[in-house]
Amino acid sequence: MTAATRTTPTVPTAGAATTDAPPADARALGLAHYAARGVLEQILARHGVTFQQQVVLRAAATAPTPPTRDGLVADVRGTLKADPAGIRTVVDGLLDKGLLVEDGAHLPATDAGRELLAAVGTAVAPVGARIWGGIPAEDLAATGRVLALVTERADAEFAALTDG
Repeated sequence: MTAATRTTPTVPTAGAATTDAPPADARALGLAHYAARGVLEQILARHGVTFQQQVVLRAAATAPTPPTRDGLVADVRGTLKADPAGIRTVVDGLLDKGLLVEDGAHLPATDAGRELLAAVGTAVAPVGARIWGGIPAEDLAATGRVLALVTERADAEFAALTDG
């Protein structure tokens, strides 16, 4: 399909797919995660970055002060639960691409890195609006509370399993 023949998907109404939906569980959460992540990864690929690169770059760009390498690795590990060695490899790749720069012990995002994040944000915004649009605010609020609790509990289990 060419860009000229692509159509914008229609957004089903909130009740269409959810009226008979089973209660939320780990499988439903995983399916939603991978569906949304699949969309994001397609957009990221068009910008020449991977999901992990985007997460690391965003962490560096949004930190209150430019992070150190170890601080950035720890922050991303807390988010992705990924192996620190793999995160360091991603950091090195972002340095090689000129999206992060070494400034003494710190790794701030470059102008090119911030521009990339802005371009990705612009590309993701209309897709996100189609995905999230039409869901009642009270449903989003309840979902947010449940996801916050699940995240807190899963983080505690992860810490217990990894001794930290």
